Amino acid sequence: MPHSRVASRYVKSLLDLAVQQGALEPVHQDMQLFNNVCRNSREFVLMLKSPIIRHEKKRAVLETLFKGKVHPLTMGIIDILTKKNREPLLPAIASEFHVAYNDYKGIGKASIVSTQPLDARLRSEIESLVKQLSHKKEVELEERVDKDLIGGFILNVGDRQIDASVKSKLKALKLKFSENPYVKEF
Repeated sequence: MPHSRVASRYVKSLLDLAVQQGALEPVHQDMQLFNNVCRNSREFVLMLKSPIIRHEKKRAVLETLFKGKVHPLTMGIIDILTKKNREPLLPAIASEFHVAYNDYKGIGKASIVSTQPLDARLRSEIESLVKQLSHKKEVELEERVDKDLIGGFILNVGDRQIDASVKSKLKALKLKFSENPYVKEF
């Protein structure tokens, strides 16, 4: 069974337990903390995935790092996974939990690439557009700056992409000019 399917089952169980126990927000914060640790420390992820390092040692490292700093439910899922020798799933579970949390809370996710940082007025306009496109109550907007766009923006909402960049328009224009209907090709 692929790791993502197994991880998604743990995520669903953890989300359901967190909702039942009224600990959704602390568990979400813990999973974001764990995800940040995984993103910032390649060695940590490699340690979790290493077949050479014994599971007891991995468990000791995880307890040292997180015990007393995270909610007991979060520590419980970490403990269960280490007892079942499934520590390599922890990074995937941490990143997928955020997606499941957003889905549960009705938060839409979108990303925008522009030539300069967005100001407050433009950000609110983009967020309202994303709310209309995604039919969500709230929006989590990820912003990125790319000077190569020349002007305009690229907005991704779910599986939709709105490309209003000057770079793509110039590329389309170049393609159109390369198709000259007046010159007979042999």
